[in-house]
Amino acid sequence: MHKLYVVGLGPGGADGMTVRAKAAIEASDVVVGYTVYIDLIRDLFPDKTFLTTPMRREVERVRLALETAAQGKTVAMVCSGDAGVYGMSGLCEELQSAYPDVAIETVPGVSAVLSGAAILGAPLMHDFAVISLSDLLTPWEKIEKRLLAAAEADFVICLYNPSSRKRHDYLSRACDLVLRFASPETVCGVAKNIGREGEETTILPLKALRDTEVDMFSTVFIGNSQTKIINGKMVTPRGYLYE
Repeated sequence: MHKLYVVGLGPGGADGMTVRAKAAIEASDVVVGYTVYIDLIRDLFPDKTFLTTPMRREVERVRLALETAAQGKTVAMVCSGDAGVYGMSGLCEELQSAYPDVAIETVPGVSAVLSGAAILGAPLMHDFAVISLSDLLTPWEKIEKRLLAAAEADFVICLYNPSSRKRHDYLSRACDLVLRFASPETVCGVAKNIGREGEETTILPLKALRDTEVDMFSTVFIGNSQTKIINGKMVTPRGYLYE
């Protein structure tokens, strides 16, 4: 069997990758990925052959990886964060049946929900929901239902893909939905450029988050009714008793 690794890179820097992710890339002849993600690791693996496709060419990218593996090359398909969280592992599995001689192994990475939470403090110490605001593949009506359900259930909510040039008002729309159930003073956080140059965090109330400008390199955290600011960090208490 030929091998295709589907590798989560974590935030993108060498120190954010798992040992297993580095080993999978080192064991591969060819590395395939979205141009931006390849640029993050190109200098780390100078002896590899790199194949890239631009954004929204995911099916083409996966077929390229599978076809290259079927030709006898060991291939690593790389994704930012975790390959199974809005990544490529699912599509690789869906298309693998056309390449029966290729075995797929997914190598997990640190998703932005985890790396972003770490630099903000400890916002995920209780139940949470992860929701993408991108409506390219999911109708906004379904995203809206998920936001309302998570807000009514008092989940901490982590938002991926909170804004883009074509979706500049999606974060404010999401906040308006959450505000149907949450206090305007709910503690929220924004983690930007996690693990990369220009990394920054902001902690602010939900009423201010509504009018905050973010981009596709931002991950947004909306706290639950118990989330608070402790020593400048965003913290959701687990509920442990202490004196």
